Amino acid sequence: MRAAARIVLFFTAGIIGAQDAVYVCPMDPEVRSSRPGICPRCSMKLVAGLPEPVEYHMDLAVTPRLIRAGQEVKLDFTVRDPWRDRPVMRYQPIHERLFHLFVVSRDLQFFAHGHPDLLPGGSFSYRIAFPTPGMYRLLADFYPDGATPQLVAKTLIVPGTPPQPAALARDYSAKDAENLRIELTTEPAQPIAGMKTLMFFRVAPAEGLEPYLGAWGHLLAASDDLIDLIHTHPFQANGGVIQFNVEFPRVRTYRVWVQFQRKGVVNTARFDVPAARLD
Repeated sequence: MRAAARIVLFFTAGIIGAQDAVYVCPMDPEVRSSRPGICPRCSMKLVAGLPEPVEYHMDLAVTPRLIRAGQEVKLDFTVRDPWRDRPVMRYQPIHERLFHLFVVSRDLQFFAHGHPDLLPGGSFSYRIAFPTPGMYRLLADFYPDGATPQLVAKTLIVPGTPPQPAALARDYSAKDAENLRIELTTEPAQPIAGMKTLMFFRVAPAEGLEPYLGAWGHLLAASDDLIDLIHTHPFQANGGVIQFNVEFPRVRTYRVWVQFQRKGVVNTARFDVPAARLD
């Protein structure tokens, strides 16, 4: 679930009357305006009268049903409304796509960020090959029309002997990606579970840095036991420094993947961030 922010951003040309509409960002509901517009943080369209959050259901079908490591399978996702369990037919774009899919392996070595295709019947389809046996977690990010953005997780098991689970230790070392070098610092230096952590990613060279899928970056964090999955976008970007605000829910070590785009090339890097107990 997306954590509620503590600060409300309210930008307006004048004083709002009691009867005036308030336009809210579906992704960052603390961003509000007295007029229609675009969220300055994530570039999504502001919406008047945003409905109360309600969780939608999602079915997952796999073809063939017997999954084999290294062989391509087809994943079909059907989203259903929470009232009558009917398939959802209409969606709003969320960061330039109707559906974002993140896939992470149990050993935290495999990471994928893809975009399933919407089929005429309303379901989404995606093809993927799981490289090794073991458990995989799938995180779906979508926005049913007339609702609020949704995050739904699913689990798949690929038969066979899986790799050993990840044994993570703190790793803030600079990473060389496709055409960027990415460095991480956090505030506080030791993140605390249940409290907001400011994550500052410094990218070089900053020249040619450009939005990726409607945002200055994308971040996925997974706990070392693969229970917690967090997908978020930058709080702000200032030249070559891109800030994310993340609340790690438990005392665990989290593998964090970040993605930035420079000169048309998507850069992916990973860091390991331990969240400690507040003493």
